[in-house]
Amino acid sequence: MSLGSAIGAAAMFVWLGMVIAISFLEAPLKFRAPGVTVPIGLGVGQLVFRALNTAEVILAVTVVVAGAVDRPPVVVVVAVAIVVTALCAQLLGVKPRLARRSEAVLAGQQAPRSGAHHVYVVFEVVKVIALSAGGMAILVSGS
Repeated sequence: MSLGSAIGAAAMFVWLGMVIAISFLEAPLKFRAPGVTVPIGLGVGQLVFRALNTAEVILAVTVVVAGAVDRPPVVVVVAVAIVVTALCAQLLGVKPRLARRSEAVLAGQQAPRSGAHHVYVVFEVVKVIALSAGGMAILVSGS
């Protein structure tokens, strides 16, 4: 396996672990902790997801550069395109809507639940599948 492929696979699996740990473990569990109110949970969530999204952008750039250097198999290119598209959709389309609702709640306003949260989760599932498939394809191809 070349250095570019190794870096690409490592970045994909680190990214995968971060998404699973934060989106599917930390995010839902924090609201079940004793004493965590909705405003506190939203405040923590904003900080955590800002950090996650920053790390995701760095990992996306790493994966794209590694792929550009190494010319991975088509399945890897497709997986990377899917995961980067999903991330862009979240950051540019869904997250601003979620942020407006969070800000309203944190300002003390009654804001109705948003369907945008479910859309965000769907994109998280898409990223998990694409990152898993792309990372495994790199390992199997040995490129």
